[in-house]
Amino acid sequence: SLSLSLSLSATASHPPQYADGSGAQLISVLSIIFRDYTDSQNWILMKTLLVCYEQILTRFGTGFAETLQHLRQLDSVQLILSLKMAQVFSSTAITQLSQMFFVAVIFFHTSEYLLAVAFHGRPNVTLGSLLISKGYIFAMVFSMLEYVVEILLVPELKEHWWICYTGLVMVVIGEIIRKMAIITAGYAFTHLIRTNRDEHHELITHGVYRFVRHPGYTGFLIWSVGTQIMLCNPLSTIGFAIVVWRFFYRRIPYEEYFLRRFFGSQYDDYARRVCSGVPFVK
Repeated sequence: SLSLSLSLSATASHPPQYADGSGAQLISVLSIIFRDYTDSQNWILMKTLLVCYEQILTRFGTGFAETLQHLRQLDSVQLILSLKMAQVFSSTAITQLSQMFFVAVIFFHTSEYLLAVAFHGRPNVTLGSLLISKGYIFAMVFSMLEYVVEILLVPELKEHWWICYTGLVMVVIGEIIRKMAIITAGYAFTHLIRTNRDEHHELITHGVYRFVRHPGYTGFLIWSVGTQIMLCNPLSTIGFAIVVWRFFYRRIPYEEYFLRRFFGSQYDDYARRVCSGVPFVK
């Protein structure tokens, strides 16, 4: 950006002498465009503008009107695609998608699997402990499609960094709550609902379980919604909240049916004292 700024400054001082005397006018227009993209700190778009700028100065030197005529003959579709791809791979997109995949998704699934192995042993753990289902993949693909479409059509929507960082904080908080739940429960925590009680299964009511009965679900709900707020995805934020809540709305009563069979009045007393941890689920 510095080299482009110096180049424009130098050229503005000695504009190309077109036949119609419009060199200064052309440089003025380019300077305004450059200033706008400098303000947006979009270095990829500035690089694209530099290429166009150099083509104008080196290839079309016969007059401003003829320059515009030559520019119209360029592959406009290719230029538009270049600008759109520059938006997709802008610094904003790179930052947000890096947070999404490295801070959120990869860490979440890897840690889920490793903790399952730590408490239950490798022979007793399958790849299902990665928690990657067809429905989950569909939801993530939809969220990525929304992100790409919105950054192409309304890129300013992704520039609300206070929203993005709010989502990042939610991701971290949700992750901490869920991992605290897994570590506190230890062997008693499983990714699949137990339908039969074994001799080592005990009711966990201490630690984070003193505040909510299903902290693992609480953490996942916060985490999943946070990933979409982090991407500034309004549709996926609403969609994830509804789908994940609906999943736990059905799962919790089913799971607690077996917990009441296992622990009887002990679980009934616990359920009366402590909320489920998922809104509107008793």
